Amino acid sequence: MAFRKSVGAEAFELAERPGGELLGIAARHQALDQLASEGRYAAGVLERRHCAAQLVRLRSAESPVNVPISNAERIIYPESQITKGQLADYYAAVSPIILPWIASRPISLVRCPQGRAKKCFFQKHDAGSFGEAVRHVAIEEKDGEEEPYLYIDTADGLMTCVQMGTIEFHGWGARIEDVEKADRLVFDLDPDVGLDFEAVRSAAFRFRDILKTIGLETFPMVTGGKGVHVIAPLTPRAEWPEVKDFARRLAIAVAQTEPTKFTAALPKAQRKGRIFVDYLRNQRGATAVMPYSARAREGAPVAAPITWKEMETIEGPARFHVGDQAELLKRAGLKTLSSWGRADQALPDL
Repeated sequence: MAFRKSVGAEAFELAERPGGELLGIAARHQALDQLASEGRYAAGVLERRHCAAQLVRLRSAESPVNVPISNAERIIYPESQITKGQLADYYAAVSPIILPWIASRPISLVRCPQGRAKKCFFQKHDAGSFGEAVRHVAIEEKDGEEEPYLYIDTADGLMTCVQMGTIEFHGWGARIEDVEKADRLVFDLDPDVGLDFEAVRSAAFRFRDILKTIGLETFPMVTGGKGVHVIAPLTPRAEWPEVKDFARRLAIAVAQTEPTKFTAALPKAQRKGRIFVDYLRNQRGATAVMPYSARAREGAPVAAPITWKEMETIEGPARFHVGDQAELLKRAGLKTLSSWGRADQALPDL
């Protein structure tokens, strides 16, 4: 109740009025922003982020998408005959559940304008061709120059990217409010050719248990590719050098302790028969595929949050695909997944 008081009871009263959910959340978020600017709410970081996610979800649900999709009949996935229009339908449907994860975060796009079987490329900057719905944040590069990085915060921004041939959305581990402080750790568990999914499953639980012993709650995500991401949300306090060093030392320690199962070695020739622990997702400028992003892979799989209970039995990392939009929307509202990816925790000492 004390925290409810601190963010303004009027915000909660607004939310309880008929049709007032959006107004109430907006007022609550504004109050939390004010406390943040005064440096008075370290314990409220998670609540503020949750408000931001709710705002994005509600606004995307209430605002119709106004982006026409040209060449909707173009085949994007030749092996399954999925068209650009069908991919656009998927993203329009899941916009309320994907935007809370990718909105207001620097993103890189995997664009395949002629389909996934033809030329695809990463794009993180924009020369202005995307229009106003896709926004820019200036980020300083290593050479000291600032470059405009892409970000979106509306369903129209999402669909503009799809109209421009985007299949995949990858995001920084930080939000645009402070790109120097990470708000998550991602351990990408990538199996060597020939390893079955049982090895990945076992590796995911191993990392869950290791991170739990040092005080971090984690959440699994099947990537739609070959592996699994084990994700630890962070209160954004630690800066990138500290975060990268933590991830590197943990990955190396696990690889040294269990060298027949894990490796942190970058050269592919040194990964034979093992799980590569990709800790480099946790450095400034690195990105990871975002929840509910489609993948430019055979069968049109998507990255999807799952529970640790589901991790025990799920058949593989490409369990979900773009045809599962209704199931994914239903799953996102389940009690078991409603708090997925959210935890109020700081980077521990290692």
